[in-house]
Amino acid sequence: MELSYELARRFREVVLNGTFIANTNYKDQLDGLDWRLATKEMGDLNSIATLAQHIHYYIQGVKTAFKEAVLTISDKYSFDFPAITSSDQWEAFLNVFWRDSEDFAQIIEQIPAERLQEIFIVEKYGTYLLNIESMIEHCYYHLGQIVLLKKHFV
Repeated sequence: MELSYELARRFREVVLNGTFIANTNYKDQLDGLDWRLATKEMGDLNSIATLAQHIHYYIQGVKTAFKEAVLTISDKYSFDFPAITSSDQWEAFLNVFWRDSEDFAQIIEQIPAERLQEIFIVEKYGTYLLNIESMIEHCYYHLGQIVLLKKHFV
């Protein structure tokens, strides 16, 4: 199996449709979740909605960077989002999250094997492969937080 295809499959697994590693994924955790629960805060912890928006911020930003060879996102803005104040806003966000995630997976599938070892934008960010693998790991990290928050609230 080509590495790009396998990376895309692993990304889809954590965000859209898998259960192999964590026995769940973002879509399973967030679809059907009431917006009030998604935005509920617990002390100084990030809400489920904030964690989902944070992951989407990186997916969207890296997706754009893969297409345009320019990285416009910054860690300092990765938790800055307008408040979600309605079911419609939550559902609209989720629809964009799922669409961008599938688009990102499709981009990964199209990356030639030799490009995976090339520098991603600038040397300090490492290779394309490192950034894709880091995205997958980052997604699992925050998925675990979302699962714990849901268990606490439900």
